[in-house]
Amino acid sequence: MSYQPRPIDTSTVEIGSELRELLERLAENTHDVWAFQRFQDGWKPGPRRDDARKEHPCLIPYDELPDSERVYDRNTVLETLKAILALGFRIEPPVVSQAVTPPVADSGVESSLLEILADREANPGTILSFWRSTEDQRLASRPGSSVYAQFAQRMLDSGEPLLAYDLTAEGLAAFPEDVQLRRLQGLSLARSGDAECARRVLGRLVDEGHADEETLGILARTYKDLGLSQLDRDPARSRAYLQESFQIYELAHEKSGGIWTGINAATLALILGDRPRAEELARQVFEQAKRELAEAIKTGTETYWAMATLGEAALILGELAESEHWYQQVADVGWRDRRYGVLSSTRRQARLLARFQPAAEALVHRCFLRPRVVVFTGHRIDQSGRPSPRFPSQLEEAVRHSIRDHLETTGAMIGYASASSGSDLLFLEELIARGGEAHVILPYNRAAFVKSSVESLPGDGWAARFDAVLHASEVITVSAQKLEVGGISYEFANLIAQGLAALKARQLDADLVPMAVWDGRPGDGPGGTARSVERWLDQGYPVDLIDLMAIARSQGIEPGSSEEQTRALTDHVKLSRPMDLGTQIVPILFADVVGFSKLTEDEIPRFVRHFLGLIAEILASLPADSVKKKNTWGDGLYCVFEDVRIAGEFALELRDRVNSTLWEEKGLPAGLNIRIALHAGPVYVCDDPVTERPNCLGTHVSHAARIEPITPPGQVFASQAFAALAAARRIDEFDCHYVGQTPLAKGHGTYPTYHVHRLGR
Repeated sequence: MSYQPRPIDTSTVEIGSELRELLERLAENTHDVWAFQRFQDGWKPGPRRDDARKEHPCLIPYDELPDSERVYDRNTVLETLKAILALGFRIEPPVVSQAVTPPVADSGVESSLLEILADREANPGTILSFWRSTEDQRLASRPGSSVYAQFAQRMLDSGEPLLAYDLTAEGLAAFPEDVQLRRLQGLSLARSGDAECARRVLGRLVDEGHADEETLGILARTYKDLGLSQLDRDPARSRAYLQESFQIYELAHEKSGGIWTGINAATLALILGDRPRAEELARQVFEQAKRELAEAIKTGTETYWAMATLGEAALILGELAESEHWYQQVADVGWRDRRYGVLSSTRRQARLLARFQPAAEALVHRCFLRPRVVVFTGHRIDQSGRPSPRFPSQLEEAVRHSIRDHLETTGAMIGYASASSGSDLLFLEELIARGGEAHVILPYNRAAFVKSSVESLPGDGWAARFDAVLHASEVITVSAQKLEVGGISYEFANLIAQGLAALKARQLDADLVPMAVWDGRPGDGPGGTARSVERWLDQGYPVDLIDLMAIARSQGIEPGSSEEQTRALTDHVKLSRPMDLGTQIVPILFADVVGFSKLTEDEIPRFVRHFLGLIAEILASLPADSVKKKNTWGDGLYCVFEDVRIAGEFALELRDRVNSTLWEEKGLPAGLNIRIALHAGPVYVCDDPVTERPNCLGTHVSHAARIEPITPPGQVFASQAFAALAAARRIDEFDCHYVGQTPLAKGHGTYPTYHVHRLGR
């Protein structure tokens, strides 16, 4: 099933010369001028500018642009249309000829979206891909708020709270007062781990009078999460949060009589030590849940939550055999319907109860096997006919079967990998074939990646397989361009894949399983399979290895030495690398002083002494050689660090020291503050011939600078890359909470953004 946009004929639109001039100016300042070709007398894409043939290399089909540039172009168009209206022009709909189908009506968009939602076999990647394919139609004729809510709920059920948050944010842009969307946004924040922000969202709803069971229940959940996060660290604070949670759950249950809030109230009573109250509530809820389950079976409606409630109530009452009966059915339904998100919530609740109910841990373990999230790497297939390939093409089917067996053994349904020809695509194809959820991490732009890493020989079929996999997957491109020195672009993509897989495993309370198709030989530089395996083992992960050498020998093939290939690659790197230019993956910090422009001349010396002096003091406290680059320019700060942990801790220490300093006591304005942005990525490292000092250059430096202007004063924001690298390094001094798809400064696209904070705060 696919949705095809209906064409709109704009050839009959009449515009004046001034409006045409504005549109032409817009075309010159927009990355995508394809949309305006009707106004450009038939110009089309070409390899170089040719006025006779009316070709230009900057004309790019809209469908081939990355998501970030599409968002940029739409924002540019909207702002230009506002300017046109402000100048007194009137914009009228085009006249549609009889031969052209009118634009899609609201019901057309909604029916297409609701149709794919009704397909319970569609995995989250397919649903999300379809949602994105209707972007233009949604902008042209906005679907109702309930459509956004249903898509967000499907993402939550599938264990995708970050995607659910983005869907609610888009819906709330059109329907800012919609209660259900606001409630789901609070739930998506809670499930992504940001209980404090979720509490604020839901608290506002309750304050406005929306004290229904669902809103109160999710609000109570945020207090429970906050309390449990402090359970071992600060018992008094934890108990206060948990007591508040119990009271809200109990109030919601008394008002509605609902089993959901009732069973949670019983759970909180048990945690707080009030076993009689816990058992009283559990008995009431158990009987009510049995009646609701019978009715659901009779009417053919949802049975999951009634069965989960029966399992939980029986566990509180100490009736372990009864509890296991219901929990086993819940697990079967959750896995069958791929409801990883709700299954994760049920498993967490059962594990929590097992801490307070003797002999329940083994029961929970039997019923709820932890899900597995796989991060994958492997060798490319070799079809060039070289004498000593690592992965000969005749081993393709044997490797495919081995990957299939390993996925079956681990039970993995979620995977992260790149999409090179060979091992990567075989893994992704097998994961998708078993109904799994695939996440593709591309090291740089799609066209260049296909040329360098997918199509070994023209017409070998791998490019078509690549397109098919990407259509059914979430795709993340970590760099716009490839760094030409060494394999650092691939190493960065591998780290991002591991980090995003770790974040997903944390959200789902799942195990992270590194898997590799490897011949056991040493690597030939960064970005290779051997380097990833070595990193995983160093971090203590048990790696699920598929032995390519053993598979080759079982097929009667004896792969030769790879020294010749390694030597060729090394020679290529030496030839392409200037002697003073290298590459490295580094964390980058940009900060800006809020209020600097209002300083008077006599305050500048005090600013240098106290504010810049504070920054210098914190930098001086860091380990030697941990800062590769540091610079200031008036109100700006730029630092490049060796390590993600040091960068994050420095940013938080700087934020806290600035926020806690009484600047008026130092002769400076009281409102002086700072905004801090963090990013990470591969850069060129060199000795700058102008400054004669070390310098870091590349597109990722610019990307870091664009996050800083959208950071709230007194906060630290980070890119998805920084959050992923922190997770890949298993850093536990601070955490990164998702804040949504955020437009960067100066129209440079929209990207996932995270709030950095210390754990427990």
